[in-house]
Parts: sequence; structure tokens; C-alpha cells
Amino acid sequence: MSVATTETPAHQVGLTETAREKVHSLLAQEGRDDLRLRIAVQPGGCSGLIYQLYFDERTLDNDAIVDFSGVEVVVDQMSVPYLAGATIDFSDTIEKQGFTIDNPNAQGSCACGDSFS
Repeated sequence: MSVATTETPAHQVGLTETAREKVHSLLAQEGRDDLRLRIAVQPGGCSGLIYQLYFDERTLDNDAIVDFSGVEVVVDQMSVPYLAGATIDFSDTIEKQGFTIDNPNAQGSCACGDSFS
């Protein structure tokens, strides 16, 4: 008798080395090794959709997870189609500091850059 195993689905979101290092250092500062970086798309913003990027200790059924050398990036099932091919990066310049998302699926964005369609 064989036991059926379910494989966690993967997503097509990329994480640059700079972003991976930043996430790793933030988790080390928190002293936590049970957190994952979750990216989701939610309705809202002036263009229709907004990104949610945060640390999460839980996983949900049908979450898509990819491990980037010790940093797990989680995408919920509903957000996967909106984020396929997107890349998470981290900028630390005079002009901008923080995580950025380059999403080829975004057809337009608002002036503030916080939402997309």
C-alpha cells in the first residue's frame, strides 16, 4: 500500500540576492527562524490592486512556497497569477530604501507607486 504525498506548489516569484540578504538580516535581528516572507495581492489603492509584503509565521492550505537559500517566500493561491514572473528586490539608496516589486503583469500603476492594475 502506497502513501500519497502532496507536494507544496511553487510560485514564479523571484528574490534577488540583495533582497534575500536583507530578509535574512532582518530575521536574524528579530531572533526568529520561524518566519517567512509573504507577498500577496489585495484589492485596493488608486489603481485597483496593492501589494502586501510582510513576515508571516503561518502557512495556509494551497500556499505556494519557494526556498531561496534559507529564506522562504510564500504566495497565497489567489495571488499566484498576479505575481507570476515578479521579482522582489531591496534598494538602499539616497532616493529610496525598502523592498521593491518588479511585476511584468502590472499594466499600469498609480503616481505614488503603491498600487497597480
